[in-house]
Amino acid sequence: MLDKIKSLSKDTLIYGTSTILGRFLNFLFVPIYTNLFLPGEFGVVANVYAYIAILNVFFTIGLESGYFKFASTLEAGTEKENFSHPYLGIFLNAFVLSSLLFFFSKDFSALFQVSLKYECVIKYTALILFFDAITVVPFAYLRLKHRPYRFAAIRLANIAVNFLSNVLFIVVLRKGIEYVFISNVIASGITVILLLSPVIKNFCITFNKKLAGELLRFSLPYIPAGISSNIIQVINRPILTALTNDETVGIFQANYRLGIFMMLFVSMFEFAWRPFFLQNAKEPDAKRIFSKVMTAFLSVSAVIFIFLTFFIDDIVAIPLPNRGHLVGKAYWAGLSIVPIILLAYVFYGMYINLMAGIYIEKKTKYLPYITGAAALINVIANFSLIPSFGMTGAAVATLLSYIAMFGGIYTASQKFYKIDYEYSKIVILIILMVISYAAYLIIRPYDLLYVKILFFIALTGSIFIFKIINPKTIRRFTK
Repeated sequence: MLDKIKSLSKDTLIYGTSTILGRFLNFLFVPIYTNLFLPGEFGVVANVYAYIAILNVFFTIGLESGYFKFASTLEAGTEKENFSHPYLGIFLNAFVLSSLLFFFSKDFSALFQVSLKYECVIKYTALILFFDAITVVPFAYLRLKHRPYRFAAIRLANIAVNFLSNVLFIVVLRKGIEYVFISNVIASGITVILLLSPVIKNFCITFNKKLAGELLRFSLPYIPAGISSNIIQVINRPILTALTNDETVGIFQANYRLGIFMMLFVSMFEFAWRPFFLQNAKEPDAKRIFSKVMTAFLSVSAVIFIFLTFFIDDIVAIPLPNRGHLVGKAYWAGLSIVPIILLAYVFYGMYINLMAGIYIEKKTKYLPYITGAAALINVIANFSLIPSFGMTGAAVATLLSYIAMFGGIYTASQKFYKIDYEYSKIVILIILMVISYAAYLIIRPYDLLYVKILFFIALTGSIFIFKIINPKTIRRFTK
């Protein structure tokens, strides 16, 4: 069992290298944008990318997940058919939707609450969505074929091109926010080119009726599920825009992005987790392995959460050579939401862990109900909390919705694929995170670094005191 978890950890680290470096470069956009753009301008960028996240679901229509399931087992059709059917389906669908966005950009500008001054942004958005959609199956192919290094290299190339283009246009040439999207178009276009090899190798013009039917039955529930999931992540921006102003949205988004440190780890894990549980689902001790994975995931998450909760104020104040800071001072008013977002991502990671049971038993039809209920909670909470608590209310709404997603998928997963998790350890880890947040709120006004360090040592040390992680196991694991 330990060997299998080590294998998962190795894949997590390989995928994580590209994720960490990629997200880090993305994080560098924060000091660029917050020091060069006004909060209102940054709010426009945040708002449009919120819509991009939601629209992406309509462009891919869940076929990436279908490809993973059926290409891994070849229950229906050949290997090339399992690649070609979802790829062609996404390509044709994305082409139609992108064309509508491009040619009716003025109408969509009004719909997206974007000033006609930035109408061109909608045209760039259409191109970004098309390019990104047609890469999901080739990327999935690389993951399924255990080619993490190539996967990582292409992802890093995408992020590097995007980052360097932003530096050139925004920092050097001092262009406006539309060049944020132009940079993305360039990076996404290059990614399409880099992924042509698996497309040329695997694409064929064919039609397998049985495979097409199976793909649609498995994948279509991901559309409402994906929409709901993305609504949870981004709907607070448009609601904040409607109930407050672009400045508040800009401050919220800048601090929301600081949750990227937890999202990094969750993303690393997610890339490796799906192929891992599919390959090990039929192992006799599969459920025991999955239980241990949940505990290990939450232990690492707790350490990350505790560290960032206590030291996020110090991190954002790191000075830059141009006399600015890692995050511009105009955005520091929203720092208190960061621990809330971090905890939300922890629950999202637990949700991803629990996806294994639903996936293995082909019960994806329950996903729309789970994520739909969570999305509804999110919208209601946003409208209820933002008027009184502003951006803090939006952050709490996100946390509540992820807790709801976790609760829903736990109920469904345990019904069809029961796993005996280490509940006492899980509860202790969650309590430690809650205690750290409470301590942060108490000591934050005093800004005493040595007190923060003492709290961090005490709380992370508790993970070993309560024997959640055995030091002997760590030594065996790292050999």
